[in-house]
Amino acid sequence: MPYTLADYCADITRAITAKGEAGLTELAEKLSALLNNPAFVAEAFAGDNPPPKRELWHDPQTDVYVLAHVQKAGHAGKPHSHGKSWAIYGTARGFTDMTEWRRVNPAGEEAAELVQSDAYRLGPGQTRAYGPHMIHATAHPEASWVIRVTGTDLDTLPRYRFHPKKDKILERA
Repeated sequence: MPYTLADYCADITRAITAKGEAGLTELAEKLSALLNNPAFVAEAFAGDNPPPKRELWHDPQTDVYVLAHVQKAGHAGKPHSHGKSWAIYGTARGFTDMTEWRRVNPAGEEAAELVQSDAYRLGPGQTRAYGPHMIHATAHPEASWVIRVTGTDLDTLPRYRFHPKKDKILERA
């Protein structure tokens, strides 16, 4: 029997209630199993032109959200963090180029200095968990379908975005 969204959501509630953020790696692995269920992917991204963002599930007990995102080809985000929230990203179709950053100057300074710490591609079925305040950026050279699981509604809390015009962002050589 294939792993379903209902299975995943039950696992989220169990893991977050019992382990908190210590359960994120386990939930990322389980998201991979969900992304390998073609029926789930077809339902999450239903229609000829799926909406850019769709809420698949929200747990009022833990405040976790499961969201489906359709990324247009050429979309690239700037380095950012989700503040106090964590996130898990998983690619259903296409790929996501992920870049991780670390701040090398004190957080109290107005302009940030970021150095690239890692870069990799998440292909179909691949996932990764990001703890609170982890600075990262996503890029989608091709159209892609992404599932993002967040620890809360990110629109309700301060998040941090870094911009090349005011911040020093250094990519690895």
